[in-house]
Amino acid sequence: MIFRARTVVTMNGPPIGNGAVAISGDRIAAVGTFGDLKKESRGETIDLGEQILLPGLINAHCHLDYTVLRGKIPRKTSFTDWIRAIDAEKAKISARQYADSINQGFTEAVRFGTTTIANLTAFPDLIAQINEPIRTWWFAELIDVRDPSRASEIVDRAVEQLKSKKHWGLAPHAPFTASANLYRRCQEIARRENILLTTHLAESSEEMQMSFDLGGRLADFLTEINPDLFEYTGQTPVEHVLNNVCSLDDRWLIVHLNSILDGDAKRLANQSTKCHVIHCPRSHQYFGHEQFKFEELRDLYLNICLGTDSLASNDDLNLFAEMRLFHDKYPALSCREILELVTVNPARALHHEELLGQIAPNFYADLISIADCKTKDIFENIVAHQGDVVWAMLGGQYLG
Repeated sequence: MIFRARTVVTMNGPPIGNGAVAISGDRIAAVGTFGDLKKESRGETIDLGEQILLPGLINAHCHLDYTVLRGKIPRKTSFTDWIRAIDAEKAKISARQYADSINQGFTEAVRFGTTTIANLTAFPDLIAQINEPIRTWWFAELIDVRDPSRASEIVDRAVEQLKSKKHWGLAPHAPFTASANLYRRCQEIARRENILLTTHLAESSEEMQMSFDLGGRLADFLTEINPDLFEYTGQTPVEHVLNNVCSLDDRWLIVHLNSILDGDAKRLANQSTKCHVIHCPRSHQYFGHEQFKFEELRDLYLNICLGTDSLASNDDLNLFAEMRLFHDKYPALSCREILELVTVNPARALHHEELLGQIAPNFYADLISIADCKTKDIFENIVAHQGDVVWAMLGGQYLG
């Protein structure tokens, strides 16, 4: 089949006016002008009209478990108070409600043009009940703060629950809720099974205060749970992990890095291979974190991607809204470069840069289209898009 649109944005070259994409099975067979592709093929043609056809978006960090928590947690004055509030809300939710929450989250993500998602779940045992409508990397979110002696047991059980999925990984939650042994066990399995890893790191100033200054609200909260888990080393969270826990190489998707000191970015960049950094603009704004050090991280050639985080700290699962806010914060960055943060960059983070994030021969036919407002810069048009996508396809099959 051939799909024609006013403009095709491939992400591996300039936009193609009066463009077209030929699809065979679940893959893209050819890309070019409509005239050229029509000459070469007798396949059925579908004209999408005055639309922009672009790769499906990739959400590099999300917690679909918490879709049900939309609007349930008022803004808090501290990150620690938010943790207390989300723990209280989570205790009210049944397993059935969590499964429904994940399914609702998938539906919403599709509405806003997401075709691939990196999803953390605290309940990997529920995954068998979920019919995933888009490409999903399932990461089991792992916490052993209450009993670090069970680290290996917790990890191994999650592996058994996940390993039947096509794409899966492990997510030690954070260095203040997951022991060093849990991190090391995850890394050991990742090397053995060739899977990816993700973790929250340096998420808040309170985490920095706990780790570097040896005290504060978060330290007090964790002392209530288990005073022996976190090692107060007088180092930044990044230093602590790299010096005392494990290496952070290109298997790792490091989420947040909202509170880092001079030298932390260089420490990450100096690993044998570079980790990937996931920034969640609207969640970042929700908490009022200090300015994300995008330029410093980018200049060290760390691969930066965007995610939505969960609806416990966001309004919806709309990556276009994340791009718009990011553009407001970093206006010097071109809109094309911003689009890369939800296409080619996360494809690279997921080690699928030859299959996802672009419209090119042999890539998956994961495509979306939005209305073309006919602005001078097609990428400005994309970043400014609001509302649902017009049309979406996953692996050559229509979504929705």
